[in-house]
Amino acid sequence: MEPVTLKILVAGGFGVGKTTLVGAVSEIRPLRTEERLSEAGRPVDDLEGVEAKTTTTVAMDFGRITLREDLVLYLFGTPGQDRFWFLWDELSQGALGAVVLADTRRLEDCFAAVDYFERRAIPFAVAVNCFEGADRFPVETVQAALDLDPEVPVLLCDARDRPSVRDVLVAVVEHAMARADRLREPATT
Repeated sequence: MEPVTLKILVAGGFGVGKTTLVGAVSEIRPLRTEERLSEAGRPVDDLEGVEAKTTTTVAMDFGRITLREDLVLYLFGTPGQDRFWFLWDELSQGALGAVVLADTRRLEDCFAAVDYFERRAIPFAVAVNCFEGADRFPVETVQAALDLDPEVPVLLCDARDRPSVRDVLVAVVEHAMARADRLREPATT
């Protein structure tokens, strides 16, 4: 019997930790499409807040987690730069849900991802990657700053830490399942 496969996207701004998150939980060596930042990209790559970054994802990251013998989770990390967003439509096809990874030092960088998933009715959770030295805010403050619907989960996480990432992925799957259940409920008049 073939296992059921679930697809989760990992999205967010440039340099927020998407590649790191996928690598932290994948049971296989993740597929990465990282390239070195170049002089040609300097005019369009905003390195403010991530000055030490030397590579960027140009297509996707891919990882896999076997949850049970009959259940496998595929993770697809999206590219974070505007010039690669044309790939998002292909990557999002068939997705159960998404993680929008956020950095409080550049919170505005995740607005595009939030908007993308809201417009396409793809369930998502926001995971605030708690970078060393970054200010930490209560999840309610982040939820208000991003103008999220109250049911959208917001979690603090460390994209390098397997248990922390696992908790984020569980929240996305639970949120997607709860939303699907609400959509199946008959309307009451």
